[in-house]
Amino acid sequence: MDSAKRPRTLDSFFSPPPTKKAKSSNQDSTQEANTPRSTHPTYPFAVPHLPSEITEILNFAPATEGRVINNKPDLDLLYYQPYIPKEISRDLFDFLRSELFFYRVKYSIKRGPVETQINTPRFTTVFGIDETAKFDDQGGVVDVTSGKPVSKDAYKCRPRPVPECLDLLRRLTENATGCKWNFVLVNYYASGDDSISYHSDDERFLGSLPAIASFTLGAQRDFLMKHKPTERNDESETKPMKLPLGSGDMVLMKGKTQSCWLHSIPKRKGGEVGKGRINITFRQAMVKGGTENYYRYNVGDGGVFKWDDAKREMVPWEKK
Repeated sequence: MDSAKRPRTLDSFFSPPPTKKAKSSNQDSTQEANTPRSTHPTYPFAVPHLPSEITEILNFAPATEGRVINNKPDLDLLYYQPYIPKEISRDLFDFLRSELFFYRVKYSIKRGPVETQINTPRFTTVFGIDETAKFDDQGGVVDVTSGKPVSKDAYKCRPRPVPECLDLLRRLTENATGCKWNFVLVNYYASGDDSISYHSDDERFLGSLPAIASFTLGAQRDFLMKHKPTERNDESETKPMKLPLGSGDMVLMKGKTQSCWLHSIPKRKGGEVGKGRINITFRQAMVKGGTENYYRYNVGDGGVFKWDDAKREMVPWEKK
């Protein structure tokens, strides 16, 4: 299906669909100038739409049938190996790493009288807004019921819409799974030292029995899962289950998975981990608290980072 024929959101501030390629010798500068881009006042810079050669193949996702994994207590997974066709997974990884803006978030947590400074061990970024609000045609935040603009102090953060390069994947995945999502979180693991510790996405603002789609692009990393402690103390709580997530793979976590299981991406050495990994997760936040949480822990107050292809690393971005 031609992606330009699919329904589009926030049309007035997302650029129009790409036109046919011009047959010109000045390809690089002309194509860059004509590339449609997603813009919004909260974006530090515009984000290009996906190239047509990626969208054409992405429309055929999922590349394989999802494998049901529910052979352990309270576990409900669909595991796609891969979901994104292999012929574009590397190009999609390179595109998103180069074109998205990221953050290295620092924050404090307090346990009793002790305050601890946390440095997030990966690069993060986030887009979306909870079910109580939406973006109008000008990109402003309005109440979903009344359609009126929300007050300036309704959110401490500055919510921003999902750029088209990620929103296309969200829409396609919604169509394939029957799930609905209003948030996109993106993590970039620059090396095997970048990680995320055991946790569950069971916050109240996600509602009961949330469905979360988690995509991997780039380097393969181990995805470990173990059941939360119970009186049973069986093997699912003491021996982690390992999924070797490769580029293009997707895990759809449903049912009681988040309320009963923990998952992590541990540190690793060797292999391809130094080539970098992008993780994209789609989620559905129900209330304002979810919006505040996601922007606090994935944007924070620090500076913007952008991929430098010459240096082969994320570097602080400065507006020119």
